[in-house]
Amino acid sequence: ISTHSVSGVSSSSKYFQTSRRVYKGLKDFGREFIDQELFNQSLDDWILENYGVDQVTGEQPFLKPPFLTDELRKLDLALEGVLFQQLFRMPCSPLASKSVKEDGYHALEDFLHVIVNGLWRTFWRKSGPLPFSLSCFHHPGSKFYAVEKAISRGRLEELRGLALISKNGNNLKVHWNQVVELVLFRQNILSGNELKLSVSTICEALFYGVHILISRCLSKSRTISDDSVFIMVFDSKFGAVIKLGGDLSKLELNTGDPYQSVAHWIKCHAEVLLSSVETIWNRLGNANWGDLGTLQVLLAAFYSIVQCNGPPRKSISSLASAHSLRLQKRRIECRLAENENAKIPYQQDGYQHGEIVELDHSDNPLVKNTSHLKLRQGEILLLEDQQQGQKSFQIQESFIGGNYFLYGAISLDYPTQLLTLYVGAHPSRLEPSWEDMSLWYQVQRQTKVLNILKHQGVSSKYLPEVIASGRILHPGPCKKQSPSGRCDHPWCGTPILVTLPVGEPLSYIVARDGPFSSDDALRCCRDCLVALRSAATASVQHGDISPENIIRVFNMQGTRHKVLYIPVSWGRAVLEDRDSPAINLQFSSSHALQHGKLCPASDAESLVYLLFFVTGGRMHPQDSIESALQWREKNWATRSIQQHLGEVSPLLKAFSDYVDSLCGTPYPVDYDIWVKRLNRAADGSGSADRGKMIEEVAMTLRLENVAESSGTSGGGT
Repeated sequence: ISTHSVSGVSSSSKYFQTSRRVYKGLKDFGREFIDQELFNQSLDDWILENYGVDQVTGEQPFLKPPFLTDELRKLDLALEGVLFQQLFRMPCSPLASKSVKEDGYHALEDFLHVIVNGLWRTFWRKSGPLPFSLSCFHHPGSKFYAVEKAISRGRLEELRGLALISKNGNNLKVHWNQVVELVLFRQNILSGNELKLSVSTICEALFYGVHILISRCLSKSRTISDDSVFIMVFDSKFGAVIKLGGDLSKLELNTGDPYQSVAHWIKCHAEVLLSSVETIWNRLGNANWGDLGTLQVLLAAFYSIVQCNGPPRKSISSLASAHSLRLQKRRIECRLAENENAKIPYQQDGYQHGEIVELDHSDNPLVKNTSHLKLRQGEILLLEDQQQGQKSFQIQESFIGGNYFLYGAISLDYPTQLLTLYVGAHPSRLEPSWEDMSLWYQVQRQTKVLNILKHQGVSSKYLPEVIASGRILHPGPCKKQSPSGRCDHPWCGTPILVTLPVGEPLSYIVARDGPFSSDDALRCCRDCLVALRSAATASVQHGDISPENIIRVFNMQGTRHKVLYIPVSWGRAVLEDRDSPAINLQFSSSHALQHGKLCPASDAESLVYLLFFVTGGRMHPQDSIESALQWREKNWATRSIQQHLGEVSPLLKAFSDYVDSLCGTPYPVDYDIWVKRLNRAADGSGSADRGKMIEEVAMTLRLENVAESSGTSGGGT
């Protein structure tokens, strides 16, 4: 047995080149390898030695499971909210009658169809035809039948199971090399009274697994990886997963006994992984969705589809990461339900009456040691918004990175939506501290920029939205002389900004999950360009594009999970020539580093550096502007950035070439053409283009209406 692989798909999938002689030898070998009983005799002793816990020594089995517990747990989180519904019930009768077996095959077919359809719609494509079908078989090399056709022809007793078949265009003839995964259906898969597979069940699974691998090697198209295959085994209650993999070029073809040859290959050169036997169907014949048994089956089907159709558009990790947002929403819902049903009103520890209380700030530990406002989970913040009046927010969490001035909060008026709450610096502290000055950009200036975009009719789901902005109403009496004045309280006049949506910064995602896939990188580029295009209509440039300032948001609509990448932190945006952008030695444009100003393509250049970073490009820490400029000059001159992005996507390489031609010039970026190209690449159809056109028309109409109203009123900013 080879070393246990932690992933479902082998990283060393290599096809060995077969000459005509070897091809003919392998084909003849497959024809001779037909007697399952002889194969069982060659392998059953080895299986007995290596499978199951030793009753004397208590040693664990040598045949390891195909999946790690963390893989199954992550898949469970990724599939939250995905509906799997088996309509045909698995019969639980111990009698092996014809009607019971018919019902069993119908239930198994429905079970597998639900799994494959659910995985494909969740991870690959939400619409379009399913590129798979399910057919039954009765021996290696036999023809494939639909279950109904096999039953009508009276061949039910001969059936051994079902196969997931990859469709081959309009060709209705199915070959064994099109088998994506195989499912054996037996009356009993257990070994006596023990909850483990019988030796005959394992031997039969390996027998069919070898045939599938040989068929894939003999295939001219080789659309499915030929180094491993998943075989599932079921009876009317239990199920398990077996993975067989290995290099068939090490199979001895010239021996007189093909069964001993295959047995030797399995023992010495193959990888055999066996899952635990788990309950799949309960006493009513319903599948135990979310339990360990079905999760093993789901993950085996997932990796089998990956072998056939390539990586999914959405990874398991990306969907699983949305669990924290769903968990937060559930906590809020439960807390509100408790508050509504409680006989005694809900109070935070230390609060005496109501949700908003007055405290003597001299006794408040948050005020004694610092002039900064640091909030704790559960605290209520009262905000005075000049346009909307007083609004109350409850702190839910401090965001990633230990930033005590950036929080997740809910509005007490609309408590089901998590919001981003920025806490600024007190106006009296802006001079002595650079940290406080950065907070001024984060809160006061960002509020100004977002309001300018809003007032000019610029609205997009790829831009943050201001929910409320104003100054905090501190606990205790306020002695300010005027509405715009301040009293001696250290919190008085502290600015607050509340925005939507909430997401995770790309820097955190890359550190946790690793580099982006090609699809994720294309979507990130597309979404950021749409946001920059929208801001450009109001003559606004972001000025601080970096992984910390792009967040990933899961836009959940029913069972749909759409990922959005949204630029945030617009406080360093450039509105006019005298404005200075942020200086970031890794992500700022060359023009910004040299002149302290932006050129029209500066944001696009920073976006290229961001894409280079999130797709695994090496960015060395820079200690000066000179070294940062040298790094840019060297990598653009040697085309290292374009070459790296070209390995991710040819379209990203073309985009980086385009940006390179604009760097430092007065020419603007043609956002429209690149958004259209990225739409086609990211969504795989023209439907997104049409949606974007509608959004563009709506935005244009809003801009025209604003222009008319400002022209007649004579107002301006």
